Amino acid sequence: MATTKRPLSPHLQIYKWGPHMALSILHRASGVALGGGTLLLAWWLIALASGPDAYEQFQICMSSLVGKAALMGFTLALMLHLCNGIRHLFWDMGMGFDVETTARANWLVFLGTAVLTALSWAIGYGLI
Repeated sequence: MATTKRPLSPHLQIYKWGPHMALSILHRASGVALGGGTLLLAWWLIALASGPDAYEQFQICMSSLVGKAALMGFTLALMLHLCNGIRHLFWDMGMGFDVETTARANWLVFLGTAVLTALSWAIGYGLI
């Protein structure tokens, strides 16, 4: 069987990194993180239904530094997936494909993610 020399497809070394590439990867990663966060949500509901001792164990775990980091990561993933999903809805309607609008939308997704995450935690801590 003869081997033919085929051109290699361009890969990460060829393309210039930008916010659009980061958002594409982060959207997939945040979807996976939301799956893990759903397990935390299920644990919370099971602990709530299992009684005060189980719920106290849950509260102890979630109030630790690792627990708070997991909750922060879940909130961040949720808000990123939400904001990027809204951007994709506009794309599904055929809007925002020009370069300037896409670049602006990329940064709006990052900004929206940061603001909504901070707002959620501020409300959760009773600061607002």
